[in-house]
Amino acid sequence: MAHHLLEGKKGIIFGALDEKSIAWKTAQKCVAEGAEIVLTNAPIALRMGAINQLAEECNAPVIPADVTSPEDIQNLFDKSLEHFGGKFDFILHSIGMSLNVRKGKHYTEANYDFMHKTLDISAISLHRVLQAALQKDALNEWGSVVALSYIAAQRVFPDYNEMADAKSLLESIARSFGYHLGKQKKVRVNTISQSPTITTAGSGIKGFDGFYNYADKMSPLGNASSDECADYCVTLFSDYTRMVTMQNLFHDGGFSFTGMNEEIIRSLSNGE
Repeated sequence: MAHHLLEGKKGIIFGALDEKSIAWKTAQKCVAEGAEIVLTNAPIALRMGAINQLAEECNAPVIPADVTSPEDIQNLFDKSLEHFGGKFDFILHSIGMSLNVRKGKHYTEANYDFMHKTLDISAISLHRVLQAALQKDALNEWGSVVALSYIAAQRVFPDYNEMADAKSLLESIARSFGYHLGKQKKVRVNTISQSPTITTAGSGIKGFDGFYNYADKMSPLGNASSDECADYCVTLFSDYTRMVTMQNLFHDGGFSFTGMNEEIIRSLSNGE
């Protein structure tokens, strides 16, 4: 049920690939709550995904942008400002890619060219986006930027590989740039540390099913779904969270603060 939380607001959604993706769900929820959006993704992702279907549903233009290219991001902002007829109010950064994971490289045997690419796409891209937003004065006062993270930025999950390093950097950029955007433009920047989520990207991680089931059992509320994460994004784009910035916000059913629970203890005691 819509509550008109984003009535009159405008924003850019990065990373919608298919209907499983959090960015896809967030785009739908933002429009349902009254927002007008622009969709963007890398040119290769646009060819692989079904974003035109989402664009039609949301009555949104699709503007390709390679987030490793400052020129592409500048062009995205210029065209978005033109489309909206002025400044906009929110940005979702839902971008992550690990070549070492894709190529089956163990963390201790990482290819460093691959790692540089991972950090560039998955984390430094947020810095480029925020830099362009600041330089072009693109966001309205009390605007909101949200980037998607994971608890592997703080704890070891071996098969998450170099993406853990990328998420750590992503969260640091959100804090550091969040300070400057807050001081200069009254814009807030936060990261959401989401439960393991069944998406096209997430499912590519080795051992994902076991990983997902363990988190679901450990979390008092169970894993948060992509739909529920989209709802949380909407609240962070809304005026109800104006004073929340530079935070890493856990949206994981309580997993992040649960050391052990009865179900896991029983399974270990029974040798399961």
